[in-house]
Amino acid sequence: MVDISNIHKKPLYFDHHATTPVDPRVLESMLPFFTESFGNAASVDHLYGDEAAREVEKSRGKIASLIGCHPQEIIFTSGATESNNLAIIGVARRYSEKGRHIVTCITEHKAVLDTCKYLETEGFQITYLKVNKQGLIDLDELNSAIKDETILISVMSANNEIGTLSPLAEIGAIAKGKGILFHSDAAQAFGHIPIDVEAMGIDLLSISGHKIYGPKGVGALYVRRLRPRVKLASLIHGGDHEHGLRAGTLNVPGIVGLGVAAELAKSEMPVEGNRLITLRTYLLESLRRKIEGIELNGHPVNRLPHNLSVYLPGIENRALLVMLKRDVALSTGSACTSTNVEPSHVILALGYSEERAHSTLRIGLGRGNTKNEIDYLVDRLTEAVRCLRSLNQAHLSLS
Repeated sequence: MVDISNIHKKPLYFDHHATTPVDPRVLESMLPFFTESFGNAASVDHLYGDEAAREVEKSRGKIASLIGCHPQEIIFTSGATESNNLAIIGVARRYSEKGRHIVTCITEHKAVLDTCKYLETEGFQITYLKVNKQGLIDLDELNSAIKDETILISVMSANNEIGTLSPLAEIGAIAKGKGILFHSDAAQAFGHIPIDVEAMGIDLLSISGHKIYGPKGVGALYVRRLRPRVKLASLIHGGDHEHGLRAGTLNVPGIVGLGVAAELAKSEMPVEGNRLITLRTYLLESLRRKIEGIELNGHPVNRLPHNLSVYLPGIENRALLVMLKRDVALSTGSACTSTNVEPSHVILALGYSEERAHSTLRIGLGRGNTKNEIDYLVDRLTEAVRCLRSLNQAHLSLS
C-alpha cells in the first residue's frame, strides 16, 4: 500500500465538485481589497471607489473572455444558485405575458429544480425531460416538448454528479430556431471545459467562483444583450447596481478573486484538462483491476475531465465514506443534498435502482492531486470495499 500519511495531516481531497481550495494566486490578488483598497465600487466620488470600480470592470472582462461575451453582459451575484434563480425566475416573470411554460431536465441541480418547483406554485408549467443511461436528453423529445407558450429552456452544461456534458450547441440551435431563450447552469463546467456562449447559442449562463479555485460567495450570470436582448425581472431590490438586476454593495474582493480565477482557468485549461483526463483514466483502470464489478456512471467520453462517478456493488456508500473519512475526502453526490438520505435523483433518473444509487461514489479530481495520491486512494478504497463486502457476506451467512 502507498503510504503518504506522514505527508498529509488532513485527508486527501477528492471532492472538487463540491468546492475547490482558493488558489494562492487568487488569494494574493484579493488581500489588498480587504484592507488597503477597501472602497465601495458604487462610491465613484473619490479615489477609493474609483479604484474598486476599475477592478470590478477588469474582472468582468476576464470572465467574459473565458466564455466569449461582452464584459457588460456579466452580472455579479453570490454564486450559481442565485444566478440560476435570477435567470429562471427573472425570465419567467418578465416574459409571462408571452408564455408560462419552461423546459428543463430531471437531472438538473436542485438550484434549478427547486426554482422550477417554486414557479409551479405561481402557475407556470414545467416540463422535465428524461435522460438516457448516460445522462443525455433526447433532442427530439426536447423539440416535441416545446409549445407556443414556451419561454425558456434550462439545461445544465455538465452534470454535477456524473460529469456528463450536455450538447449545448445543439440545444442552443433548437432554442434559436424556436425563438426561445436558453439558460445553462455552468457551475461545474465553467473554467473546466471550453464554453462559447455565442457559438453555442446560450442566452443566460450561471457560474460560481468556488468551483474554479476562487472564493466562495461570489459568482456571475451572463445575460445576452443583443440578438436577442434578454430582459429579466430583478429579485433583489434596493439600488441600481449591476444594471438594475442585482441590488446591493458589490463583493469587491470576491469579484477580484473570481476574475483572477477565470483568467488562470483560461490560460491553464488545455494543459490541466489533459492532465486530469490522464489521472482520471489511470484511476478508473486501477479501480477496475482491484475492485470486482465496478461500473462507470455517465458518459464514458463526453464528461468533465475531473469527474469519476462509479458504482461499487455490494457496499453502502455512506458506510464506505465513514470508513475512509480520516484518509480521503469523497462524496456520494451533490453537496447540496449530502445530508439527505434519499437516493440520488440523478442515478435514479438514469434508470438505475435505489441500490445502485446507494452504492455510487463521486470522485472529483483537482489541481493538487497527483498520481501518488491516486495510488493511495485506490489502495484505501480497495481495502474498505473488501472489508464492507466481507461484513455484508458474514451478516448474510448469519441470517
